[in-house]
This record gives sequence, C-alpha cells and structure tokens, in this order.
Amino acid sequence: MLLALTAAVTVIAAVIQRVTGLAFVLVLIGPVVLVYGPVEGVTIAVLLAVIASLFALPGAWRDVDWPPTRWLLGAGLVAAPLGALTALVLPDAALLLLIGLMGLLALSAQRLGGVARHLRGRGGAIGAGALAGFMHASSGLSGPALASYALGDDWPQRRFAASAQVIFLGYGLVSVALRGLPSSPPMDLVVLGVCTAAGMLLGGWLARRVPVALARRVMLMCAWAGTVVVLIRGIVALFS
Repeated sequence: MLLALTAAVTVIAAVIQRVTGLAFVLVLIGPVVLVYGPVEGVTIAVLLAVIASLFALPGAWRDVDWPPTRWLLGAGLVAAPLGALTALVLPDAALLLLIGLMGLLALSAQRLGGVARHLRGRGGAIGAGALAGFMHASSGLSGPALASYALGDDWPQRRFAASAQVIFLGYGLVSVALRGLPSSPPMDLVVLGVCTAAGMLLGGWLARRVPVALARRVMLMCAWAGTVVVLIRGIVALFS
C-alpha cells in the first residue's frame, strides 16, 4: 500500500517536472521521507531525480545557458560533500526538521526578491550554486537557491528551466556517489524508477495540453502537504 502511494506521487512529481521544468524532489520528498525515513528517503529521491533529469535533458539541451550553468554547477559540486556529511551526522529527528525547513524555504522562494537582487553575475552564481549543492546533497532540495539566482540575474524562464536540468543531473550524480545507492528492496527501486520514467513520458505528452499554471497549483498542494507532515513528524520525533 505504501509503495503504491509513493509510486503514484512519483508519477505526479515527474509529470510536474516535465511540464514546469522544476519541482520533482519538492513534490516527492514528503511522501518518500515518511515511507522510507529521512536518510533513505532523500537517497531515493536524489536517485530518482537523476532519472528525471536524464529524460528531460535531450529536449532542453538546445536552450541551456552555459556560462552561468558552469558556475552554478561547479560551486555546487564543491559544496555537496558538506551537505552529504551533514545528512550523515544528524540524528533522524534533526534531519526531518532540516528537510522540512528546506521544504518551507523552497516553497517561499518566490518571496525572496530582496535576497535575490544580490545574486547576480559570477559571484551570485558561485554563492547560489554552493548553497544549492549543499541542499541537494543533504535534502535533495536545490531549487530555491537556483530560483533565487534566476530571479536576481533576470534569467529567462525557458533558458533557466533548461539549464536547471544540467545542474540537477550534475548535483544528483555527485550526491548519489557521496550518499551511496539506496538500501531499499530492489523491487521498490525498480517500481519507482519505472514510475519516474513513465511520468516524464506522460508529462511530455501533457505539456502541450495542461496549462503550466494548473501544474504549478497541483505542485504547491502536494509540496505543502508533504512538507507540513514532515515537519510535524520531525517535531514529534524530537520530543519523543
């Protein structure tokens, strides 16, 4: 039953990723952490995000904006080991709270205009990339820092979404190398991997039929629900 629920959310997350270019882990992280635990859940989410990026990259490749992508990616790869170490040393309750708080940050990224104004050019890309790489390796949620940089540097949405696929793939591969492969039953991983691929293919078909605004509303509903539950779970674990 829990696997079926996680599989369904994985399909939804992949569809939203394909339609909007973002938010795969943001939608998935709540359910997968609740089912598999904070360490294993993030490890699974990061691995599935690699699959999602591999499916999205061919269609996005021609729109990648390489100069800022290189700086964001390079800085993130340098900071990723610290993120992986943080996830390794924190107790489960603290890690749940960290994931929940990063989820809140991700959902509040659109309101970070004041911060985003300082994230411009090469220096902004290095700072945003380092934060994004740390967040990806620790929680899988690298989107807020990248979105803030895109806002501050006036990055066109289409080129940002395309470039993000390269960045997510790079962060994901390094995070998998640092965290190791998931230890869950192989059948669970196969099912979730197939659901990710199926969701990306379905999203490619729906992208021409589903308004982006509707996909974003569904994304926000799923992400808020998962984030709130993870935070509550973390608070309960902290005081139990």
